[in-house]
Amino acid sequence: MRVGIIIFPGSNCDHDAEFTFRDVLKLDTKLIWHKDTSLQDVDMVFIPGGFSFGDYLRSGAIAGNSPIMKEVVNFANKGNPVIGVCNGFQILTEVGLLPGALMKNNSLKFICDMASLKVENTNTLFTSQCSKDQILRIPIAHGEGNFEATHDMLEDIEAKQQVVFRYSNQTGDVNDATNPNGSWHNIAGIVNKKGNVLGMMPHPERAIASELGSDDGLIIFESLLNSVNA
Repeated sequence: MRVGIIIFPGSNCDHDAEFTFRDVLKLDTKLIWHKDTSLQDVDMVFIPGGFSFGDYLRSGAIAGNSPIMKEVVNFANKGNPVIGVCNGFQILTEVGLLPGALMKNNSLKFICDMASLKVENTNTLFTSQCSKDQILRIPIAHGEGNFEATHDMLEDIEAKQQVVFRYSNQTGDVNDATNPNGSWHNIAGIVNKKGNVLGMMPHPERAIASELGSDDGLIIFESLLNSVNA
């Protein structure tokens, strides 16, 4: 599998992702600048976290208009796998590949912490190696991670089982106390209706070794590799 990592001015998790895919998973990995107009024959696209264009206007708004994103949208619409993490999630909502929007945390403060995620749906490319209700420990680092959508949109997301991860505690309780940013329905990650595009606020590329506090992020990438190679 060839992985393309999209880089914008202000991306700051691009090399974390590169290390994960190239050095840990041993995949052919390409760094692709946002002004490029080709995805270079990659099999998967990863949009990393950071503060693209300084988060001016709103998070992901300017990045969504970068030339490469037209290619990413076409790539995703053909059914190819795309993952957007943190700022990448925000960008995916801006270009319409995922529903909803990421708003300011309800605390109005930047949060950098370890979060517990409850796996809601194991029938996706990205969670096929997980067990239902499994708890993953994945770090978060964001100021605008509060997932919101219209009432009808939320009902549709839930009905179509597009919620992949919810914020919980380590025993799987999902409530206001286990919600770090105010996201509606404790949503931490969703897929599109086709199931080939994942957006999540927590950073799995920062949880790939026990020395980092958790290696639970690996199961997301390994699930994708297993699904693609099956």
